[in-house]
Amino acid sequence: MKNVLCLNKIAKVGTDKLDPAEYNVGTEVQNADAILVRSAAMHDMTFDKNMIAIARAGAGVNNIPVDRCSKEGIVVFNTPGANANGVKELAICALLLASRDVVGGIKWAESLAGTEGVAKAVEAGKSKFAGVELAGKTLGVIGLGAIGGLVANIAVRLGMKVVGCDPFMSVEAAWNINHNVVKAATFDEVFKVADYVTLHVPSTPDTKGMICEKSLALMKDGVRIVNLARADLVNSADIKAALASDKVASYVVDFPTDDTVGVPGIVTIPHLGASTAESEDNCAVMAATQLDAYLRYGNIKNSVNFPNVDMPVTGDTRLCVLHANIPNVISGITAMLGSIGVNIENMINKSKGDNAYSMLDITGTIPADLADKIATIEGVSRVRVI
Repeated sequence: MKNVLCLNKIAKVGTDKLDPAEYNVGTEVQNADAILVRSAAMHDMTFDKNMIAIARAGAGVNNIPVDRCSKEGIVVFNTPGANANGVKELAICALLLASRDVVGGIKWAESLAGTEGVAKAVEAGKSKFAGVELAGKTLGVIGLGAIGGLVANIAVRLGMKVVGCDPFMSVEAAWNINHNVVKAATFDEVFKVADYVTLHVPSTPDTKGMICEKSLALMKDGVRIVNLARADLVNSADIKAALASDKVASYVVDFPTDDTVGVPGIVTIPHLGASTAESEDNCAVMAATQLDAYLRYGNIKNSVNFPNVDMPVTGDTRLCVLHANIPNVISGITAMLGSIGVNIENMINKSKGDNAYSMLDITGTIPADLADKIATIEGVSRVRVI
């Protein structure tokens, strides 16, 4: 029986993917082998030695100490694309909110309650909430992954010209992009031509504060910016200064902060990007399914710190070894197995940055202390026997 701790409420359609005959799942689980999480902060948590995996029901993993997990041999999963449609739909809403002062207009209309001649007052006052249309404008998409690609495609169908940039776009993502989307080589190229800029990249040292005085200076006067990705992609002081000078016409952000709420020209949405029943279900199912595949078979899909590895079980015993991506680890493992007469039926090794993963299917049984011996090889952080 494997113990899975839920740090947040995880949709039942997801936890139902974990067979109760194999798993003990809940919010009070002790001695957890794995964790299912959404937004709970984990940086101050310590993990037991039996903790082997964390699955986040969502794309971002800022709340998880990924580097420490890598050193401790803990595989961290996320669920890219599971909430993409929900965020895409909110992005369409955000583009419209950036175009017209719908929020201000609604507040003003509600303020007329209890007065006489509301209809006449509306006709007289509506012009101050007028805006512009999307059709014919240029949308710059920063990041053409699961969400950005969908936004780019729908924008084309709305009659917008679309230019996007993603230095790390996968071949699969490229195939799904509408042929009318112009691919730019750099973000700066996008900034220079866009009437609207929408952000769909993770928060990393390279992207934090990417929308700042320098990048804003490249943009058209009156540009409209949408940020449904992460608050810290945009420098708050610089965006407020740009709004005050009319360099930026409007800024719609899904992450309200002390610096952005109540600021003229900023529409703050209360982090609703993936807050749909469908998105939560999709994320929960994907997270639980990936966790199950790793816990039961050692296969990895959508890990942020270790490579994707999928190998059919062909032997009697499977060795799963998480290790540093350095020389001599694999030769050390195979030499150790050969020295005790253990036959390798099948094996696979892949790497991701500084981390690597090897799976070996073994014919027959293995000595009880073999895993401990392999763990002594330099660079090895975790050995599992399945």
